[in-house]
Amino acid sequence: MALLKRRLIDAREEFQANGRGLVRRMLASAGDSGGAPSREEEHALAAVTANGGGAALRGEQLRGGMVSVEKADGRSRAAGATPLLFIAIFVSVALNVALAHLLHRYASHPAASPDKQHDTCVHPDTSREGEAARVGEPKYRSASAPSTGKPAVTQDSVINLDHGDPTMFEAFWRETGDAAEIVIPGWQTMSYFSDVSNVCWFLEPGFDQQVRRLHRTVGNAAVDGYHVLVGTGSTQLFMAALYALSPPNADGAGEPMSVVSTAPYYSSYPAVTDFLQSGLFRWGGDANSFEGDSYIELVCSPNNPDGAIREAALSSDAGKAVHDLAYYWPQYTPITRRADHDIMLFTVSKSTGHAGTRIGWALVKDREVARRMTKFVELNTIGVSKDSQLRAAKVLKAVSDGYDVDEEDERSSSGARHHRLFDFGRRKMVERWSMLRAAAAASGIFSLPEETTGHCNFGDETAANNPAFAWLRCDREDVEDCAGFLRGHKILTRCGSQFGADRRYVRVSMLDRDDAFDFFVRRLASLK
Repeated sequence: MALLKRRLIDAREEFQANGRGLVRRMLASAGDSGGAPSREEEHALAAVTANGGGAALRGEQLRGGMVSVEKADGRSRAAGATPLLFIAIFVSVALNVALAHLLHRYASHPAASPDKQHDTCVHPDTSREGEAARVGEPKYRSASAPSTGKPAVTQDSVINLDHGDPTMFEAFWRETGDAAEIVIPGWQTMSYFSDVSNVCWFLEPGFDQQVRRLHRTVGNAAVDGYHVLVGTGSTQLFMAALYALSPPNADGAGEPMSVVSTAPYYSSYPAVTDFLQSGLFRWGGDANSFEGDSYIELVCSPNNPDGAIREAALSSDAGKAVHDLAYYWPQYTPITRRADHDIMLFTVSKSTGHAGTRIGWALVKDREVARRMTKFVELNTIGVSKDSQLRAAKVLKAVSDGYDVDEEDERSSSGARHHRLFDFGRRKMVERWSMLRAAAAASGIFSLPEETTGHCNFGDETAANNPAFAWLRCDREDVEDCAGFLRGHKILTRCGSQFGADRRYVRVSMLDRDDAFDFFVRRLASLK
């Protein structure tokens, strides 16, 4: 903008200088044939050039073929008495046209035009010079384009497998067409309320329906007689459960309820429990070493980080249990029974891969516990995004639809099997675990938990346990910090100490995109 302004000023000064000389020469030429310019003509010249070639003559009118020129002092004279003013008028118009042309040339210059600069951000220069000028700079994209998560990796990239970002499922959803697409009109979902007759008054009925349908299809959890609660991811519902199960402590005299889990436990359990330093509950550590009758035990099964199938380690009349079943889906483990615990937590992040939708749900038996959990979410975020619930409902529907195709429809629709999420996920996880075990064996310095199998009721077959995370141990004697060792080779993982375990262990995500996972296993196999 500053450069454009400077060029406009330069253009104005150029026309003030050159325009004045041009008019003087024209008037002098006229003077040679009829005498020197008069005072009025000099006044007109000054007015024309003082405005950079702009219109100094005001109030021009055509009256019977004569032009009346109204001067600054208000007097008028006939056009025929001053023929030189015709020349001044002509010069003024000519200079204005030329000035407009020059300004257009300045304004349309690529280096100075804001429009062009903005357009360059949206559509990068693909020329060789433009490409060379931006080596090392990020590529720009339209502001309306959605994010794509982590950038693609190369042979020299740092491979980040610290987080369980489930981008592996992108390949599946790209092939489903519009099965999981949704359009939300501008007037829809504007109210806070969804169903005021429900305990969870912000739960969208469509999402409730699809949650129950999916669990009946898979057979991994009972839904009859349960309240469905929705949260911003299962983490919010985990916090809501702690609030609901802790005894009231209004006077601050009572001891906070201890929250425990068997090690290795999910690394976020202690962090989330103690984040707000609540007087209602506090982190109590490994359930195997806990002593006491009052507690809340977190049971993650299959377990994050090691994939083990877990049951509650403690038993007490005053104790409570929350079952985190985020990974109890056919792509990760055999579905051996229909879980029917008091509180069960699930999330679309790991079931379908839609982590960015930020939707989780809880199946809760007791109405009062469900009411208190709902109250926590109400106070925490005044409900849960309806837009996200509608999208999650459409996604869950697409998953269930893939398994509701009867045999006749299946024979007539060659693509039906290609849209079965759990089949896709199972194939990918079997392939990836085979690659990882081969890489660990080739390296010779890493070990993994033994593979286990079981009968899967969902697929009616014997299936292996292929967890969403690998619990990797470095067996080299001089390596005491496996995460640090791998970091030195551009592999980011999560240290075992964050899970209440030895630092020789790390948790590795198995859910990243194919390119990242392929580079990871190759790099791991090369370490000796």
